[in-house]
Amino acid sequence: MKVLNMAGSEVGQVELNAAIFGIEPNMHVVHELVKNHLANCRQGTQSALTRAEVSGGGKKPWRQKGPGRARQGSTRAPQWTHGGIAFAPKPRSYSYVVNKKVRRLALKSVLSAKAAEEKIIVVDSIAMGEIKTKAFQGFLDAVKCDGKAVVVTPEVNATVVKSARNIPGVVTTSAKMLNVYDILNAKYLVIDQNALATIEEVYA
Repeated sequence: MKVLNMAGSEVGQVELNAAIFGIEPNMHVVHELVKNHLANCRQGTQSALTRAEVSGGGKKPWRQKGPGRARQGSTRAPQWTHGGIAFAPKPRSYSYVVNKKVRRLALKSVLSAKAAEEKIIVVDSIAMGEIKTKAFQGFLDAVKCDGKAVVVTPEVNATVVKSARNIPGVVTTSAKMLNVYDILNAKYLVIDQNALATIEEVYA
């Protein structure tokens, strides 16, 4: 496929590794990774009071037998107004770990899907001389990236990150920290050529 420079001109060709960008996408494992990502993002800080934690209710509201009403031991039982919550939610972690082979297969699946859709843009070098959002947007326009995008650099590049962070729908990451959810959520994958080499080296 074509290799572009930041001005949008073709400067070469590159062959994508079929073991990473040419497999049959397994959407089941992709679904599992998306569920895992969303679960790991949950704060898990919800909390409500049980009947043991609400105030009041120390006295039996009426005697056990005789009044003709249902027996009650406390005015703070769940069926009462201002009573506690039955099975009240408490703070907890929703995160869980997915098998490494499954994560790798899911990543290869989304990369292969992007390649099949021809939504991968390879750039010879993604670098910014200064932090400039307008200049970075100009680069995306030049390479015909007209939607949500994941921009992949070989290493974390603070200038690129800060230049792109105010552009809606644009996410920056490094080659060794690719995220299945971000790639799936984006329309384009914009990859630095050196980052592409790193991806093929790490995930092949």
